[in-house]
Amino acid sequence: MDKATGKLQVQVCFAKPDSVLLRDVLVPPGSTLQAAIEHSGILSEMPEIDLSACQVGIYAKLKTLETILRDGDRIEIYRPLIADPKESRRRRADRKSGLSSDS
Repeated sequence: MDKATGKLQVQVCFAKPDSVLLRDVLVPPGSTLQAAIEHSGILSEMPEIDLSACQVGIYAKLKTLETILRDGDRIEIYRPLIADPKESRRRRADRKSGLSSDS
């Protein structure tokens, strides 16, 4: 909590393949996850972020945009998966064993 303003100190994080954006934000007590993301300015800086399609969380735990924040929370905006993790593991295992489902 910022003693001078009485606001919560939170961090908004968005990881791209080549970099990570971190924004420290002060928000009033009772603020939602969505309000902090909007207040951070990250949405105007990264127009590819669509909150209606992206999942969000706090410290790697999925949350809703309506989640009320606590002081010190790190808000994470997750990019959509480009491949199914189970399918990717299966393909890697097939390659290691010399099998190929593509042939």
